[in-house]
Amino acid sequence: MLDEIKTLSSQLAQDPDSLVFLRLGELLRRKGQLEAAHRVALTGLERHPHLADAHDLYARVLADKRDYERAFDEWDMALRIAPSHVGALKGLAFLYFTVGDLAQAVAHLEAARRAAPDDPAIVQALAAVRGGGRAHGEAARLRRVDGARRRGDDRARPSDAPHRKRPAPRRAGPLGADGAARDSRPAGGARGTPLVGAAVTIAPAGGGFARALDLVTRVRGVRGAMLVTGDDGLVVAEQLMEGIKGPAVAALAASVARRLGRAMETAGVGTTLFWHLQAERGALLVVPAPSGLLVVAVAEPEVNVGLVRLELLRAAEGVG
Repeated sequence: MLDEIKTLSSQLAQDPDSLVFLRLGELLRRKGQLEAAHRVALTGLERHPHLADAHDLYARVLADKRDYERAFDEWDMALRIAPSHVGALKGLAFLYFTVGDLAQAVAHLEAARRAAPDDPAIVQALAAVRGGGRAHGEAARLRRVDGARRRGDDRARPSDAPHRKRPAPRRAGPLGADGAARDSRPAGGARGTPLVGAAVTIAPAGGGFARALDLVTRVRGVRGAMLVTGDDGLVVAEQLMEGIKGPAVAALAASVARRLGRAMETAGVGTTLFWHLQAERGALLVVPAPSGLLVVAVAEPEVNVGLVRLELLRAAEGVG
């Protein structure tokens, strides 16, 4: 394993866009080198934000670090990209089993079995979950990948199973190792810089606004995020680094959004889904939420726009 890790590390250094990070990250995770696996997985995800296997790998590392809330988000995103992704279905089943939601665990395992009917681990896991009680040790196997069957260059393949709606997950609060709600941690900015102004002015039950902003500010290169009313540009919630003038950015973002909306309507191309303004020293990225709020990100010039867009879309869905 050590020789393979060295070989893959060398290959990745020579070609940072290579998909060997998938195999390398998994080997590091299985060897217990979680910090190294975390770095490899996150860097790979930033380079391949639309690859379901990248989200799956990152989720596995997060789950091993007992960061179940973010692991849930990553597996959920993997399913949005590839609805029959077996690793993500098994991972979510593990999380649901951990918090005692056996019905959802079974539903996700059944979906995984439809996608991979020849996988004996899924059949064993279903039996373990349905057996209840002492099955936790067996269910923990759901988030492990059979190393003999996983290769670093494997991409998520579409399933032949008919399209179906994924069972709606229960998102009552952050998931902890014992199933209890966990305290949310302060968000961190780029390069570990603490964020200020994170107090939520208006927040739904469960701190949903704060969690939505956390999704955006965790992306490397994002200097702050805000929820802004689309009509008048008022700040509803914010997590900003020092030096960013939140109210001014909010007002201007709302103004630009209105103008772009009218332009799109005039052009007959439909509703604005995402817009990105790039400047010499940074970028402004915005996604409108169904409720009329704008999810706004202020970022550095080199930020991974694709990854920020994914998190903005996820945050917009979270705030409604």
